Amino acid sequence: MSQIANQEHDKFKVFAGKLDANNGLGELANQVSAFASENKIAAKSIGVEYLESAESLIITLGYRDDEEHYPIKLETVSLGKLDIGDDFSALEQKMSEASQNVSNIICHELFVTEDKDFLMVFMTHQ
Repeated sequence: MSQIANQEHDKFKVFAGKLDANNGLGELANQVSAFASENKIAAKSIGVEYLESAESLIITLGYRDDEEHYPIKLETVSLGKLDIGDDFSALEQKMSEASQNVSNIICHELFVTEDKDFLMVFMTHQ
């Protein structure tokens, strides 16, 4: 039986910052996890947008504050530089491969840097 109602949410928190030297979230990942822990929220979704002009990343965290808290972590996995054109099968394959090394995935996001580096962000529960 579906439990989709548990995923529904209407609260959001915004985080912004620079990527680390490896195009990872760096300190941003820690800020998101700390917010969830300190505020005892149940994280439900993330949004990720890379702003090329500012070389900055915006992360949105969707959550509920009316259910039990669980710790979360954000992990970034590089998919490499891809030329996808109109065929997304290579990207889909890379995404599937990346998920094999990450446990307890709640949700994911994809972003692309100005250098055409494709990166996956996974939100996981700990």
